[in-house]
Amino acid sequence: MTTGTVTRRARFPYSFDHAGSPYPTPAPGGALRLAFVGQSTYFRATSLDEQSDRVRTTYVEFREGRDPDDLMAALHDHDPHVVIVFRPELIPPGLFHGERFAALGFLTEPLPRVAGVKHPDLDRRLYELRAIDQSNFDRVVSFDPLFIETAEAIMPVWRSLPLPVADRYYRDVRPIKGSPRVCFVGRSTAHRESFLMPIKHEFDILHLAFGVDADRLEDVLDEHDVTINLHNEPYESFENRVCIHLAAGHLVISEVLNPRHGLERGIDYLEVASPEDLLDLMLALNRWPGSYDRVRVRGRMKAEQYRASEVYPRLINDLYLDLARFGSGRPV
Repeated sequence: MTTGTVTRRARFPYSFDHAGSPYPTPAPGGALRLAFVGQSTYFRATSLDEQSDRVRTTYVEFREGRDPDDLMAALHDHDPHVVIVFRPELIPPGLFHGERFAALGFLTEPLPRVAGVKHPDLDRRLYELRAIDQSNFDRVVSFDPLFIETAEAIMPVWRSLPLPVADRYYRDVRPIKGSPRVCFVGRSTAHRESFLMPIKHEFDILHLAFGVDADRLEDVLDEHDVTINLHNEPYESFENRVCIHLAAGHLVISEVLNPRHGLERGIDYLEVASPEDLLDLMLALNRWPGSYDRVRVRGRMKAEQYRASEVYPRLINDLYLDLARFGSGRPV
């Protein structure tokens, strides 16, 4: 089965040699040194992993409670030009002051939206975000444009984009042979179980409730054809697992996505609004496994817009241009 997607190596037209940048940039023709920081179980799959003449990356494990001195030692060892931090609110105050790298924070957690649904889980995440020291970062980006007004009461948000997908997870769309193999990755909540329990009684579904590391995730993607995406709680969002499973050629069945980041429901993925909708769809899919192959192909094609080797170079190029033009208030 063809996907119609481009599988060549990503273009890389950027030199990163931007006069006026407050931080060192790669020498002409030299490699950009890029470091990603965050809990690898959740975010390594959204980073760039490359050792080439154009980019040299590293990933530094960091989560709440980890020693910041170990983080800084790992960063100094790599000597990055740019550091991208997932969940920047976890970086201790002042930790990046005086460092000669550009620092980009990536907001990855859902937040309350103005005039949106109220929920204690969203209030908790907003409380945690208030701990951010914005002076650690030159710019902050958000995975969701719909809560920017809320976030900007705490710090400026430069732009919004979905979390990218590491190139290693891209696959061709393969024909479904026999009964579809279905997986769900995510911790159990009452909301999720209200959708999952009816289909768990009817079908064999792999539920990975405690996270998946980067290597195991590759196996999960290879071993399954369909993924289910459900929100953590009964409020709308856009989970990064949607992009990952589209890239793997899976049929993605999701609760209502908001925002959709360019995806078209019924064309790139299937959408359900209730447990009954999900059960009906699973019954039809098991009876006619190939009935949504066109959706899988379209979803895989659309996933190219999330490819890490394309997204991060553009983002960093824009970051350097923005810093050269507008500077940074970060203490150096």
